[in-house]
Amino acid sequence: MSRRNLAWARRRGGIEYGRRHYPGFFVLQTLLLAGAPLEAWLLDRPFIPALGWPMLAVCVLAQGLRWWCITTLREQWNTRVIIVPGLRLIDKGPYRYLRHPNYLAVVAEGVAVPLVHTAWLTALIFTVANLGLLRIRIGVEDDALHQAAAMTSAPPGSPQAPPVL
Repeated sequence: MSRRNLAWARRRGGIEYGRRHYPGFFVLQTLLLAGAPLEAWLLDRPFIPALGWPMLAVCVLAQGLRWWCITTLREQWNTRVIIVPGLRLIDKGPYRYLRHPNYLAVVAEGVAVPLVHTAWLTALIFTVANLGLLRIRIGVEDDALHQAAAMTSAPPGSPQAPPVL
């Protein structure tokens, strides 16, 4: 879906921001999905129902929030930071209440997925690393959104196309 939306955005002059930090997210998500079951298996982490079931509920809620973001943004949703000049910023759905709701889903998922089977080391390491990457990502995204707002308010014909960062 992200690749299809990336192609859609590029056909409309979409500009990508923060390309350098993107591989870090891919690696970190892979480590989360591999690390949680490996920790549970190698360190013989037990399933503790009082922790596991609520964490599974958090996983489901995080997925619900993520899909709410995706259905709200439609073809503008992407795993990359892409700004299509001339499009209005989305301010409905979860974006009415939160500036970056998808990242709340990612943080919740990063804590909850490992803790379903008490993989607290994975939860801790992922959360710390993820918060560092999200700090960079949110800064890049906010800068891109500010530039997009400036482009849409600029007079027609103004040379406002920012560089790819």
